[in-house]
Amino acid sequence: MRWQNSNACLLLLQDLDDEEVPMIFPENFEHKIDFVSIRQQLNDLCSFLLGQEEVERMCFSTNIREIELMLDETEEMCRVLTDPALDFPAGAFYDVREDLARIRVEGLFLDEKQLFSLRKTLESTHALLEFFKHIPNENYPSLCAMAQQVQPVGGLIREIDRVLDKFGRVKDNASPELANIRKELLVTQSSVSRLLTGILRQAQADGYVEKDASPALREGRLVIPVSPAYKRKLGGIVHDESATGKTVFVEPARVVEANNRIRELEGEERREIMRILTHVSSLLRPHIPDLLATQLFLGHIDFLRAKAKWAERVNAIRPHVVDENMLQWVGAKHPLLLLALQKQNKQVVPLDITLSSNKRILVISGPNAGGKSVCLKTVALLQYMLQCGMPLPLQEESVVGIFSDIFIDIGDEQSIEDDLSTYSSHLRNMKYFLRYSSEKTLLLIDEFGGGTEPQIGGAIAESILAKLNANGAYGVITTHYTNLKLFAEDTEGVENGAMLYDRHNMQPLFQLEIGRPGSSFAVEIARKIGLPEQIIQAATEIVGTEQVDYDKYLQDIARDKRYWENKRQKIRQQEKKLEETIARYEGEMNTIHKTRKELISQAKKEAMDLLQQSNAVIENTIRKIKESQADKENTKAARQDLEAFKEKIAPARPVKVLKQKTQKVQDVLKVGDSVTIKGQSIAGHVLDIQGKKVTVAMGQLKTTLSITDVEKISHNQMRKQGKMTTSARSGSDDIRRTKLSFKQDIDLRGMRVDEAVQAVMYFIDDAVMVGAGTVRVLHGTGTGALRQAIRQYLSTVASVKSYRDEHIQLGGVGITVVELDD
Repeated sequence: MRWQNSNACLLLLQDLDDEEVPMIFPENFEHKIDFVSIRQQLNDLCSFLLGQEEVERMCFSTNIREIELMLDETEEMCRVLTDPALDFPAGAFYDVREDLARIRVEGLFLDEKQLFSLRKTLESTHALLEFFKHIPNENYPSLCAMAQQVQPVGGLIREIDRVLDKFGRVKDNASPELANIRKELLVTQSSVSRLLTGILRQAQADGYVEKDASPALREGRLVIPVSPAYKRKLGGIVHDESATGKTVFVEPARVVEANNRIRELEGEERREIMRILTHVSSLLRPHIPDLLATQLFLGHIDFLRAKAKWAERVNAIRPHVVDENMLQWVGAKHPLLLLALQKQNKQVVPLDITLSSNKRILVISGPNAGGKSVCLKTVALLQYMLQCGMPLPLQEESVVGIFSDIFIDIGDEQSIEDDLSTYSSHLRNMKYFLRYSSEKTLLLIDEFGGGTEPQIGGAIAESILAKLNANGAYGVITTHYTNLKLFAEDTEGVENGAMLYDRHNMQPLFQLEIGRPGSSFAVEIARKIGLPEQIIQAATEIVGTEQVDYDKYLQDIARDKRYWENKRQKIRQQEKKLEETIARYEGEMNTIHKTRKELISQAKKEAMDLLQQSNAVIENTIRKIKESQADKENTKAARQDLEAFKEKIAPARPVKVLKQKTQKVQDVLKVGDSVTIKGQSIAGHVLDIQGKKVTVAMGQLKTTLSITDVEKISHNQMRKQGKMTTSARSGSDDIRRTKLSFKQDIDLRGMRVDEAVQAVMYFIDDAVMVGAGTVRVLHGTGTGALRQAIRQYLSTVASVKSYRDEHIQLGGVGITVVELDD
């Protein structure tokens, strides 16, 4: 079972009832797509058996939660291994499952070597748990959650350390009994060694033993090497002799008892060690389930580390996964091809491919050895890797979906045992595809319809493709058949794709272009490899010129399609700009109307105030005249007051209002502010303010304006205005480049009528764009058919004002001069 933390297990169990059983066809699918090589590479990167077992258990999943969990764990491990601030503990991992299983039986125990291996494994586990405890949980949630499920092992390590030293031997102080036994054993061995050394020196002095001889060990007992002739002189027990028989090993009689005691003490030592190890094993026995879980944890860590190392080799990432049936890959690379080319210092051509709900099946055509099969295998391998929880070598903006089934038909499936030809095998596979494919199936078919008579094979392939499309299946299909290209062009849900070919250098580019059919370039390739020209000409006559030129017609159609698509795109961009401009001006007009209403309302209010003040002054003047009974002096003074009021409200008020507004603008504006000219979309920065005048910089242009003609805008508005200006400038730059490269003459001589008309179509479009008033079309005289076709086309173009023959001295009827509208 794959390691899972408890939370993940609960999530997966909730989905078990709804999860469909995936179908992978055929049985040798992994061999077909070479996924077995990926497994082997991961196996080689694992450090012990449990990690390798996880590699072997890695399998295809349709559960998005499980897939995302596996991807998250791998992605987090990649970051852990590549972060220089983190010191990931790469300890020693040992498989101790069999040892733990053995001590389940009461009385059995782990020997020193086995216990030491367990101790090193627990030490690695402890280091990992401490590592995950101290890294930020929010940065590595999956790995931290997994580590939290493992029971601490520090207590077990201390228990083992109580009896084992750093070399894996039982310590002298593991028990008082062992300490006494080893102490006595050491004393006895020292006594025997001293006694034996004395006997050896005496024997050397007596000439019984060679001068360079030294004590030896035979059957666990210390002995002296001596010549057979002197063995009785030395006295004692003969334990062994050399292979040549020239030396015998004698245990002197005086050390026999001491050596016997050593043997007894060694036996007591072994029994005490067994007792100690049995005791430690009994302490470990209740923890066996936790220890086995620890083994699974280490196995999964080893597996994740292998995946992370592999991902670094191929620059693989954790892609964005959606629970939909779709592909939107950018810069995808076949990992095995990538590794192979790296050794040759070569680069893989990346693959951009999209399968969506309205374009589900991609029919790829192109020359042989142009990359069609590699493209198909790349899709198969990467999709399978993804659903096995592996990172993918593609760009971060890619989006990957999930499929319930993957069917593949690739390679030679000829079977002598089943009496099946290659084509029969393909048909058997197609029967399976037709029966089981659905909207959740990804199909991968190489050389669709091949292996039999082309006409009927193509017809059967087209019928099968129509049914697979009706089933809602997704897929990538490679073919050379023309009828399948036409079917893809005319059928909703199916799209053409072409493997590009360099016609100039006559070599494949290994690039996929979606949206047009590819050419097989059979004639061109035949010429490149040196096939006799008469053979090629004979083949051309057999099939007919139209058939040979069919690929060229397809290229012309695709070129026209791209041309008009670009035209439509430019029109859509212009319409969008126009809509934005209209919306902006409508907003400005609404602001103007609103301001106008406010000004009128304010003017009316001021007029009412002025009228009330005038009435009050007039009434006051009349009252004064009445009260003075029309006294001449008083009346004159009252009239003077009235005249002063008139002067105050008549000429002075507009000037005062203007001064107030000017002063208000001056108070707000300052050097460096962003401003725009009222009623326009041009924006700039204030350079200087002098009284009622302001100097504004707009790009490279400087201008001086009245301070009332500009208004302050925010920095965000300034950026928006800048983007609009840049966009407009970009369009102007395109036209400027076209003007610089545009020539007012076009030479059509040597072209067929359809090619010439098409060339004139593009030429007139460019001429209108750059504003050329007059252009010349050189078509020659010949039969006059080309001249007539060109002029028929020109008569249908609205922007053509007139056309005529060139002056006789400049070419006459061989050249048509075209006048365009201004």
